[in-house]
Amino acid sequence: MMTQVETTVHYDNGYEDEYMIQEEEWDRDMLLDPAWEQQQRKTFTAWCNSHLRKAGVQIENIEEDFRNGLKLMLLLEVISGERLPKPDRGKMRFHKIANVNKALDFITSKGVKLVSIGAEETSAKEGLLLWCQRKTAPYRNVNVQNFHVSWKDGLAFCALIHRHRPDLLDYSKLNKDDPLGNLNLAFDIAEKHLDIPKMLDAEDIINTPKPDERAIMTYVSCFYHAFAGAEQAETAANRICKVLGVNQENEKLMEEYERLASELLEWIRRTTPWLENRTPEKTMAEMQRKLEDFRDYRRQHKPPKVQEKCQLEINFNTLQTKLRISNRPAFMPSEGKMVSDIASAWQGLEQAEKGYEEWLLTEIRRLERVDHLAEKFRQKATNHENWASGKELFLSQKDYETATLTEIRALLRKHEAFESDLAAHQDRVEQIAAIAQELNELDYHDVAAVNQRCQSICDLWDKLGTLTQKRREALERTEKLLETIDQLFLEFAKRSAPFNNWMEGAMEDLQDMFIVHTIEEVQSLIAAHEQFKATLPEADSERQAILGIHNEVQKISQSYGIKASFINSYSTITTEELLNKWEKVKKLVPQRDSALQEEMARQHANERLRRQFAAQANLIGPWIQTRMEEIGRCSLEIGGTLEDQMTQLKQIEHVIVAYKPNIDKLEGDHQLIQESLVFDNKHTNYTMEHIRVGWELLLTTIARTINEIETQILTRDAKGISQQQMNEFRSSFNHFDRKKNGAMETDDFRACLISMGYDLGEVEFARIMMLVDSNATGIVSFQSFIDFMTRETADTDTAEQVVASFRILAADKPYILVEELRRELPPEQAEYCIMRMPPYAGHGAPPGALDYTAFSTALYGESDL
Repeated sequence: MMTQVETTVHYDNGYEDEYMIQEEEWDRDMLLDPAWEQQQRKTFTAWCNSHLRKAGVQIENIEEDFRNGLKLMLLLEVISGERLPKPDRGKMRFHKIANVNKALDFITSKGVKLVSIGAEETSAKEGLLLWCQRKTAPYRNVNVQNFHVSWKDGLAFCALIHRHRPDLLDYSKLNKDDPLGNLNLAFDIAEKHLDIPKMLDAEDIINTPKPDERAIMTYVSCFYHAFAGAEQAETAANRICKVLGVNQENEKLMEEYERLASELLEWIRRTTPWLENRTPEKTMAEMQRKLEDFRDYRRQHKPPKVQEKCQLEINFNTLQTKLRISNRPAFMPSEGKMVSDIASAWQGLEQAEKGYEEWLLTEIRRLERVDHLAEKFRQKATNHENWASGKELFLSQKDYETATLTEIRALLRKHEAFESDLAAHQDRVEQIAAIAQELNELDYHDVAAVNQRCQSICDLWDKLGTLTQKRREALERTEKLLETIDQLFLEFAKRSAPFNNWMEGAMEDLQDMFIVHTIEEVQSLIAAHEQFKATLPEADSERQAILGIHNEVQKISQSYGIKASFINSYSTITTEELLNKWEKVKKLVPQRDSALQEEMARQHANERLRRQFAAQANLIGPWIQTRMEEIGRCSLEIGGTLEDQMTQLKQIEHVIVAYKPNIDKLEGDHQLIQESLVFDNKHTNYTMEHIRVGWELLLTTIARTINEIETQILTRDAKGISQQQMNEFRSSFNHFDRKKNGAMETDDFRACLISMGYDLGEVEFARIMMLVDSNATGIVSFQSFIDFMTRETADTDTAEQVVASFRILAADKPYILVEELRRELPPEQAEYCIMRMPPYAGHGAPPGALDYTAFSTALYGESDL
């Protein structure tokens, strides 16, 4: 179709003067032409029949058929759509005159003058001419300047048809030199497809220098009325399609919201019990797996859900804005799927998540301590059981009954040495019991076996104490009978026992496991170890002294013919055992040195991890805060346009997205720290959780702020609000946002409205507060403020306008038919209406009639379907 350019063609005054002279000559010739009156009759007769056929009547001769006034009255009723007074049915002349007078009186009552051509007729003519000029302006070889010669070649008629119904003819194939073919084509198409009767013959127009102006005007007016109705119906259909398109788009957004909300709530429902579960595992490996699962949840599973939640809120706000802009009722999600319901469920999720990681780390520390104590218990219990092995049999023997005095005294001294050894093991038994008690308190998974072993050690210890006391009593009864004792063996026993105990204690200390978390703790262990090494020279002197006693005994024994092997009846300890233990002590010292140095290196590595994490965290934390402040400043600026703000926010968003690798690197360092079991960091106040929360808040804030600006742009464009008005709204809001938190309190909002010229009474202000603060929070957000101001300053489509559009399509009927919807609307919109429009319940409607009024009001929430 050609581009619809509507214009009016004008010519200079010289041409108009020449044209007027020519037109006067044509008028004189026309009045002298006897065919002129016949052409007038033919045109008027066709015009009358175009209306009378709607009532099933036709005329052939104007003078005869209108003489009695009956068909004239019927013609006026068809044209006006009103009922005239009841006609007289008599055949007398005064009856006919009365009917004609009734018709003339009706014409007069409508302000129509029957004599001359007044200003109204001239104005109507000019209006019709201007309409023709605008419609035919784009077409070649068409120049409509009047209602006679401009139409002789037929192209103007064809142009009017093609402009409105390009499917009926191909204008590009028409020839200006074929006026007869052009006129016949236009008249035939008009009669067949446009319901316009043929009022003139093509020859009547071609064979006269100036066709009859009134005849052409009458013919053209029929085209005007035919196309004007079509344009009105097209406009009405377009309005309905626009309204239905908005409704369908909103319904899709609602369905998408319901789907996303259901999926997010289902994920929260599945995830929350997992986070609430505080059942500890029995081993470190299992707890480490729990920690790794939680780390995957925070880094992989939760971030997309944070984005989904944010996007869901943005979609909801955008949908509500579109509904408000299009005068639709607010969207109410299904029960349990409101934004507040999702926020509540999310809060429950985060409440469950809160402390979960801390609980995991606490459990890992506990299990680390438990494993350490369990291993320490096993070592000490094994050492003690090895020591106690055979002691019960030793204490139960009655060798003193056949011993000599020397042997008795030796047995007595040997027993005293054993008692000394037994007393030295008292502390070790208490340590074993204390470790078992702590394992009980820490809920060690194999605590039953620990308790059983500890109880066995304690029972044996009690029994050894009892046997020791009985044996001493027996030896003391026999001691009085024995007087000889070997002082050297006794001295050896006295000195070797403490030295042996010292070495056993030293070996146990040197092999003792340790667990530390700081360099200072390692340094403390190293200092204690250095103190121990400082005692080695003195211990070596004691060793040499005991060895000297042994050598002296050997010398004496050899003098009296005793075997050279060192057998001391007063002691359970041999020189060989002492020397072996001494060698073991000397071997354990450098091993302990190496272990402490390795631990020192590990703690230094941990310290480097702490510093590395702190260096990044101390940069990222302030960076996030700075971006938050930039977003806040950008959202409050009023100097530029909303598009400028959007550009600035998009740039900030790009910077934020590009910064994500720094967060990932920090997560990696945090993972290394946790794997190294480092739980504190004095070099920074930022924890990984602080950074995560700040980062998630930053992503949410930039997305929500961008959505707010998009919503403002959408509102501005849809409501016709200028940038200056938007700036004025924001300036007023910022001024009364006392706390600078993006909201006004009730009194500040009242002051803001007064400053903008509102004359507020209590009732009116209460009405406005119901609009901007429907939940009665006492707070007015910027978006609520903008929505209110745009409603006050802009116009929107209404239900009444949609009803009026449907009425046009329904030809003023209070109902519309299915075939009318399918004829006037595109298929998709037509079927949408048919599926949702209720049946018409009024009287006089055919079967299948639909109620477009109820349907239209329901679109805007003014009624329920």
